[in-house]
Amino acid sequence: MATLLSVNVGMPKDVAWQGRTVHTGVWKAPVRGPRLVRRLNIEGDGQGDLAGHGGEMRAVLVYQLQSYQYWQKQLGRDDLTFGNFGENFTVDGLPDDDVCIGDRYRIGDAEFEVTQPRVTCYRVGMRLGEPTMPSLLVAHHRPGFYLRVLTEGHVQAGDDITLISRGPEQLSVADIDALLYLPDRDAGQLRKALNVPALSPGWQQSFRELSGASSPPQQDPGWPGFKLMRVARIAPETPTVSSIYLDTTDGTPLPRARAGQYLSIRLGIDGAAPVVRSYSLSSGPGAEAYRISVKHEPRGQVSTYLNAGLHADDLVEIASPRGTFVLDEGSGPVVLASAGIGATPVLAMLHQLAAAGDSRPVWWIHVAHDRAHHAFADETRGLLAQLPAAHEYVYYTAPGEAATPTDEPYVRRGRPTAESFAAMGIPVDADAYLCGPTAFMDTFGACLRDHGLRPERIHTEEFSTLAAINPGVTSALAVEPHQPSGPKGTGPLVAFARSGISVPWSEAQASLLELAEACDVSTRWSCRTGVCHTCVTPLISGDVTYTTPPLELPEAGTVLICCSEPADEIVLDL
Repeated sequence: MATLLSVNVGMPKDVAWQGRTVHTGVWKAPVRGPRLVRRLNIEGDGQGDLAGHGGEMRAVLVYQLQSYQYWQKQLGRDDLTFGNFGENFTVDGLPDDDVCIGDRYRIGDAEFEVTQPRVTCYRVGMRLGEPTMPSLLVAHHRPGFYLRVLTEGHVQAGDDITLISRGPEQLSVADIDALLYLPDRDAGQLRKALNVPALSPGWQQSFRELSGASSPPQQDPGWPGFKLMRVARIAPETPTVSSIYLDTTDGTPLPRARAGQYLSIRLGIDGAAPVVRSYSLSSGPGAEAYRISVKHEPRGQVSTYLNAGLHADDLVEIASPRGTFVLDEGSGPVVLASAGIGATPVLAMLHQLAAAGDSRPVWWIHVAHDRAHHAFADETRGLLAQLPAAHEYVYYTAPGEAATPTDEPYVRRGRPTAESFAAMGIPVDADAYLCGPTAFMDTFGACLRDHGLRPERIHTEEFSTLAAINPGVTSALAVEPHQPSGPKGTGPLVAFARSGISVPWSEAQASLLELAEACDVSTRWSCRTGVCHTCVTPLISGDVTYTTPPLELPEAGTVLICCSEPADEIVLDL
């Protein structure tokens, strides 16, 4: 029979880490006597990051004496004490390769259910002073697991742990952990995992995505890195937007892009170091030339050059089409919503729908300043006319009656509201594609969710850097990307395309992630050891070397920046 050896609690605190402050509850210590276990946690305990830890499905974290003994040998340490792995219950028995998701146990007066393995997270490595610990826990199949509290009650060290019932499908904690984080996963096991009601919703969603993943529609292969393309022509769209048509230099056909993808362009302006920018394709997938449409920003060096300094027959360096904000195959209703120059990727989607004479209902919703600054207005009207079930809603935000032409009944003044969304009759099973300023996408997305659309049906495209994911970090400041402090690096050039800066690699950084952080480039990460893939980033050109081999390589064309460095000059979509 398994035994509860120690009850460990601790309240969240701020901890200094790599020049930042992390709010974390990973510091736990044993307590004497009985403790009341409630639905959300144990008396005297707290979680610092409820997005990744805590909550009803992760109320209690369990780790085993046998794993402590294993790591003492593996790490050559004799200073490990109960609570060091951030666990609430240290137990004798209950190995990860035997305990199954959905198992139910009685400890003291309380009853529990196993819900998921430990969330792989950098903070366990921070607590132990072993940065690679998140990767080691997964690779060695010793993650530990979470419990949901079914019946509240008191527990204390020395209590017996009694198995009440076994979970369905008999999938162990180690099995489930490997199924998410390790390669060569079995499709049958994924289906079994989805048959376990006790599995936490987050892991269920991950397994649904993995089991439902299919090969994307075939597209012509692109080219590696950048190649020279010819500017076929430049056409003004509005006083501030110009479209640039690009073709091959030898007349060979262009690889077919997917509707919604983008091109990256590399320019050397006035002899300065090359800069990289990315622009969505505004042309349809079958167009003879690629078209990007660029808004002139008053202080934008690149947008100024593209609108005023570029000419027909000029040669520019272009990376092949890429991006995952694409129109999915399907037959359900589609919402294409944009603001300003955000119309470009959804316009490409509209081209695809019109070319196919698609019969599904389509809602085109666009926000512009006024008619004069409404790019692609006539083009959009012509495409919508080719669709049998199209709905058009255009909003002009400029004040005054002049902003609303009286002969265009689909145009309204102001901005769309929750009430106007409800009046549009958008079905709750629609797939929505949103592009524009962050505030527009946040507001529109919230209205669609309130209307009844599931979050996974709402797709967004960001023009600038993506919102950061830095779990637990409380001291990060919102500043513009910049060159790192200290001596200038002498290694290969690393370009952050979304952030608009290029930096020579320096051995002072241990990874591309650390270089990005030194430049205040917005980053996404969790484990920092190549396990969770939160940091996966499209690699536009160049190649990297993995300093710590990831447990599973990311898909082609992407890299894990938390454990890699440049092998040569690279461009990252960051």
